[in-house]
Amino acid sequence: MARVAVIVRAGAAPLWWLGPAAAAIGVLLPGLTGRWTGAVAGTALFLVTAFVVALVRRGRYTRLAGCATRAGRHDILQDRRVTLRVWRRAHRWWLLLAFLAAVGSSFAVPFAGGAVLSGAGAGLWAKAVLLGRRERTDETLLWVGADRVAKGPAGTRTTGFRTTGVAAGDAAPGGARRRH
Repeated sequence: MARVAVIVRAGAAPLWWLGPAAAAIGVLLPGLTGRWTGAVAGTALFLVTAFVVALVRRGRYTRLAGCATRAGRHDILQDRRVTLRVWRRAHRWWLLLAFLAAVGSSFAVPFAGGAVLSGAGAGLWAKAVLLGRRERTDETLLWVGADRVAKGPAGTRTTGFRTTGVAAGDAAPGGARRRH
């Protein structure tokens, strides 16, 4: 079993850091629209992307969490680091393509492509924070089958979440590292 919030949060860090790298490369290029227009468009796209990513599938997460069942005694809980590694390994080519597309878009609109990547990372982080708030409120942690890590925790084939107490696993509510 893998933590839902950890899976959601797995893409946040790579996108958050690839975005500024692509934006920095884009600022070096004048682009077709110019740097100032690219910066304004990028800022707007960052906000819109973060908002949309944070709210996409929110209803599905709520439905799956609402009908979650208690994890069984024989369910094996996956380590946070393993979940992050599996997700990032499964999506490394998509992350590379997104970075290259963001850098390539800088020839037309500088800074904007990198801002979209950063906005997606911020939106995923916000979604993980919202999941963490729900986990703290309900005093349960949400888990999904480990085979769902690469495909996403709320995909069409996911039929439900499992729950455990807040002390289970090595990740705090919201998917962050547990502070000892």
